[in-house]
Amino acid sequence: MKNDLILQTITKFVVLIILLFSVSIFFGGHYSPGGGFVGGLMTAGAIVLLLLAFDIKTVAKLIPINYISVVAAGLLIASLTVMGALFFDVPVMTHAYKYFDLPILGHTSLHTAVVFDLGVYLVVVGVTMTIIQTIGEDE
Repeated sequence: MKNDLILQTITKFVVLIILLFSVSIFFGGHYSPGGGFVGGLMTAGAIVLLLLAFDIKTVAKLIPINYISVVAAGLLIASLTVMGALFFDVPVMTHAYKYFDLPILGHTSLHTAVVFDLGVYLVVVGVTMTIIQTIGEDE
């Protein structure tokens, strides 16, 4: 692959913007469209953009993550969140929330749906990147 300085420089800025928007979509998911699935796809898209601008070995050095472990962690988090309803004798997928006064954010609510969305987010990023890397490494 030839060294394309313009693509690589712009990719660094665009990936940061995509990741910030992904986090925004992730946290807004329990109030509006978005959440773990869309946020995970956007994050995977940002990593794919890095793969297009650089090569797999460079991105693997930059982000040394085993994506199969990310899938396992996401499944564990999502499963434990769903099973938590069994311990509190409420219907499955019932989520709880409570309001807190946080130092920077002020009066805000924290939902267990965010924990479930984190599991979904990790599964989506892990599965998508495992597929992309498997296709990319097969020469």
